[in-house]
Amino acid sequence: MPPNTFEFYRTSEETWESMLVAIRGAQSSIDIEHYIFASDKIGDQFIEILKEKSKRGVKIRLLIDTVGSYAFYIGGVPEELRQLGIQVRFFNPISPWRIPHFTSWFFRDHKKIIVVDRKIGFTGGLGIRDNMAGWRDTNARLEGEMVGEMAESFKETWEQLGDKNLLSKIKRFRINAKKRFFITNAPYFKKRFLYYAFIEALRSARKSIWLTTPYFIPDRRLLRVLRQAVRRGVDVKVIVPTILDVPIVATAAHSAFEELLKGGVKIFKYHPKFLHAKTAVVDDEWATFGSFNFDSLSFVYNFEANVVSTALECVKELKEHFLEDLGSSFEITLENWMKRPLLRKVQEFFIAPIRGFL
Repeated sequence: MPPNTFEFYRTSEETWESMLVAIRGAQSSIDIEHYIFASDKIGDQFIEILKEKSKRGVKIRLLIDTVGSYAFYIGGVPEELRQLGIQVRFFNPISPWRIPHFTSWFFRDHKKIIVVDRKIGFTGGLGIRDNMAGWRDTNARLEGEMVGEMAESFKETWEQLGDKNLLSKIKRFRINAKKRFFITNAPYFKKRFLYYAFIEALRSARKSIWLTTPYFIPDRRLLRVLRQAVRRGVDVKVIVPTILDVPIVATAAHSAFEELLKGGVKIFKYHPKFLHAKTAVVDDEWATFGSFNFDSLSFVYNFEANVVSTALECVKELKEHFLEDLGSSFEITLENWMKRPLLRKVQEFFIAPIRGFL
């Protein structure tokens, strides 16, 4: 088995271009599992290449989340693709009247996976939709053993969609415990493999914990683990966006800031553009990146997947990303945070009890 290799991208445009190059070169198969897939300017570039590759005999499977890609789900493109022999499945379809409701956020397939010929893989935080252009995200082109694990993860979810028995569906996730590099999280009992790996890495930290995430709503366990790390002398830093695309999520995140700051956690807000990267680096020895946000939706309710690595090249590059982003961020101090407007404090007070559902 060839060694794992990583080629990282920090912008939407360079990520999409690398993905398009890879699928243009596909010889036998293309598997795409994405939370967000749209038939717009960038999405249509993918669609046209997929049509052409299908005509040339490449086996293509699309596994798309219904809510994250609702416009694509209700449009005519999926059936057009099926007519060309492309297999298209949608994850957890729900009634249209539920789409605008917050409960539609739960039990979604939030993963971002592309596997080409079982040799090249892509994962990270980026979806395939025009309004994600210009974002600061972390994605990677991958080769090696972990691509095989990505392919197996795709296969498990693909087959799960055809299984109507709940107990059987849950059993299908047992194989995830054996994965070394591409770790998944599922909203089933004892199937939160990625969450457990993340918490264990933080508990083992001796020098540093550096987190980057757009949605930072820590549960009680994560709050406790971060505070305990600070007390051990660990340098704990978190970078979040200055502006979030979901206001209620921003308020929920802010409701935990006071406790974190009092516990010695250093929080920074990134300001050049919207930050959507989801990474963690611990002690220069352990790193993870992928679809996993540091909030309860990812911890408990949705299907997620991340690369987890101790490879020096991966850890070193993600550390460099963090330091560059830190240079474009400003620190939130406890003194300044306590001076925020009273209205914001009241909003945070009332949203705090439901933080565990966001």
